[in-house]
Amino acid sequence: MEKIWLAGYPAGVPHDIDLSAVRSMVEVLEDAFKRYHDRPAFTCLGKALTYAEVARQSQAVAAWLQAKGLGIGSRVAIMSPNVLSYPVVLAGIARAGCTLVSVNPLYTPRELEHQLNDSGAEAIFIFENFAATLDAVKCPALKHVVVTATGDLLGFPKGAIVNLVVRKVKKMVPAWSLPGHVRLAAVLQTGARLPFSRVAPNPEDIALLQYTGGTTGVSKGAMLLQSNIVANVLQIESWVGAEFTPGERLNVVCALPLYHIFALTFCGLVGMRLGACNLLIPNPRDMTGFIKSLRGFRFHVFPGVNTLFNGLLNQPDFATLDFSQLRVAIGGGMAVQSAVAARWLQVTGKPLIEGYGLSETSPVASCCPANRQEYTGTIGLPVPSTELSIRDDDGNELPLGQPGEICIRGPQVMAGYWKRPDETAKVMTADGFFRSGDIGVMNESGETKIVDRKKDMILVSGFNVYPAEVEEVISQHPGVLECVAVGVPDAKSGEAVKVVVVRRDPALSEQDVRDWCKDRLTGYKRPHQVEFRTDLPKSNVGKVLRRVVRDEAGGGRAAA
Repeated sequence: MEKIWLAGYPAGVPHDIDLSAVRSMVEVLEDAFKRYHDRPAFTCLGKALTYAEVARQSQAVAAWLQAKGLGIGSRVAIMSPNVLSYPVVLAGIARAGCTLVSVNPLYTPRELEHQLNDSGAEAIFIFENFAATLDAVKCPALKHVVVTATGDLLGFPKGAIVNLVVRKVKKMVPAWSLPGHVRLAAVLQTGARLPFSRVAPNPEDIALLQYTGGTTGVSKGAMLLQSNIVANVLQIESWVGAEFTPGERLNVVCALPLYHIFALTFCGLVGMRLGACNLLIPNPRDMTGFIKSLRGFRFHVFPGVNTLFNGLLNQPDFATLDFSQLRVAIGGGMAVQSAVAARWLQVTGKPLIEGYGLSETSPVASCCPANRQEYTGTIGLPVPSTELSIRDDDGNELPLGQPGEICIRGPQVMAGYWKRPDETAKVMTADGFFRSGDIGVMNESGETKIVDRKKDMILVSGFNVYPAEVEEVISQHPGVLECVAVGVPDAKSGEAVKVVVVRRDPALSEQDVRDWCKDRLTGYKRPHQVEFRTDLPKSNVGKVLRRVVRDEAGGGRAAA
């Protein structure tokens, strides 16, 4: 396909990136340490670490890992929320030359056991609140366990007080016993005295095993090479960098968990490359605490997901914050709804732009221009050095305006799934495109609109119904806080649409929802069932778990 999207690039954004400029994630980190050594890099719970402090402490972690015989090719896991120890450990793993295995801290023992055994992780840095989960896991390859805590790196006496409150007052740490474990403080103390050998990973070395959510089966590890991660860092930097003055001191809100690829790349790595200070939010679901943290932080960049933005907008205190410095607010991970984007603009005075990507693409593949001032409902344009192709089930490229599977080619696309060549073959085309599983439509400007996930499509009497369209319509009702649409078996039509709604207005009725849809959706797209709940199941990233709702509703394809 002709790269029609290039005409829509903002001034100053290159069509392609220069991958020869940086070879590895290590170079990204060490360049930031050198250039911004006296600046604050990360702040959490009122304590800030400078780039120099992150450099020194991460070198101690790296030296400790190297002393254990871990280096290029060794897999090391982190299972932690956003606290100060996370970026230090992450940088230490990278600087030792190891492959990072990011673990969702809310995993059950079954999920954790699968990921550790599948990845072959030899070491894990685990937050003490979740140590009991590891207690219940059998992982023969795991040789080293380092336990971290909320108070780590907060200094004395603050760190000790915080740990006491977390353990004894709030009782947030279940009993655990991990024989042979060491504490992070001991690792830092020991590592500071050990020799450190600087490594220079090759671009084709695996930087990260990023496990997918497993929505299509068993969780798989996307192999993200050093070159993949570096490419996406450079792509994002070129895309948003024009909005800032070179050398400007920036503040980034990091509410998305760093174990998620969006936060790791966008906040952690791009933020460090720009010399920014990242505000780490350990628990973004605590909206009161979240807003309190934002009050004293003049933020310039605010990445998030639709549910996070929606939740903040429904807190009265959010509107009282100072948004005067906000330059870029970007939504990813799930579709940004027009109602949320409109309210965000009204409250903050700044537009909410949308980006798109997946774990398999490191993650950003496309984004609305950072200088855009209005909501378009599209995922924007492919970022530099990236191609998007809309294809049918046979892999044929479709004409503009026709819905098909979004396929992505670029230097940020993964090398494949860890130890699963069969699964890799299912998602990679012969000409090097990754099949995303998302259905989209590209317009004549090269902008793409997500229609829905291919697997979430509802088939009503032979007609395709896309849940995102139904959700978009219903979410605009003033009495609706949030909603999700799923397909349920139906004797007449094969499947029917069911919506689960969380009320904003307690008086909202089923008939109100039906009346709203009557003038906005054609007959077969209207909900056959309406259920009200107090909340919707969500992942730790804030994505609504449509699969859980569908399973609870007895969803799935009806027998032919």
